[in-house]
Amino acid sequence: MQDQLDRLCALALRHHDDGRRGGVIPRLAVHVSGAPTGALPGMYEPMICIVLQGAKQVMIGDRLLHYGAADQLIASIDLPVSGCIVEASADKPYIVVSMALNQDAVTSLLSDLPLRAEEPTAGFAVGSVTSQLLDSWARLLALFESPGDVPVLAPMLEREILYRILQGPQGGLLRQAAMADSRLSQVRAAISWIRTHFDKPLRVETLAEIAGMSPASFHRHFKQATAMSPLQYQKSLRLQQARRLLIASADASRAAYSVGYESASQFSREYARMFGCPPARDAERLRGQGALEIADAA
Repeated sequence: MQDQLDRLCALALRHHDDGRRGGVIPRLAVHVSGAPTGALPGMYEPMICIVLQGAKQVMIGDRLLHYGAADQLIASIDLPVSGCIVEASADKPYIVVSMALNQDAVTSLLSDLPLRAEEPTAGFAVGSVTSQLLDSWARLLALFESPGDVPVLAPMLEREILYRILQGPQGGLLRQAAMADSRLSQVRAAISWIRTHFDKPLRVETLAEIAGMSPASFHRHFKQATAMSPLQYQKSLRLQQARRLLIASADASRAAYSVGYESASQFSREYARMFGCPPARDAERLRGQGALEIADAA
């Protein structure tokens, strides 16, 4: 398996500048980092990623995940996260390849596979990859070197990767995400509402109605899927958006009210708890760096 990882690392390092989402290979992104990082907040959208070298640690709600070489992370819903690269150096950088999750491709595959009884599941998971799955990823990344083959071969290889995952221990997560009547899909409908209306007052009863569940059932399944309550999820979105506004030179009070806070002091307390320092000081530091730190790359 190490030979396969070495081959994948070589491909990723040769082409990571081409491996931005929506580049040569649709939905594929390659991320390389030559040093550990501090904890960075961000948003994971539905994706599959595989770590080729190094390691990362991510906090999702109350769950701490650690994944390293030959591990894969699957996220089937939008997830606010805080992540840090814990193993990387100039000689052995952290290398990860991610692919945006194509729900239509999963649904198409399920129509060709036997039906299975599924238990409700979390919206994310980490697990080890197989040699067969590494081989599928290697052939997909090799398309960077023959871009003319991408339109025909990339969809076939993406389907093969999804098939391998569906047949493995994390397959239930993908199946739940693709089934329109699953609890995970019902939670995803509520998440979509929260993301669109994160700056508005949140009523669990409204979200439960959108999800088609009782309030008690909805709260339980939302926490199972995201490792956080609906209110915690909304707060993460609000604070991340406020941080972006602060970088764009908004003052703390204006940012607080823009994302839905009614109390500037409460906003400052919760902001400092998430980002480690008060809003104005954090914004000044980030503007000095010329960038907003995010952890969207897996």
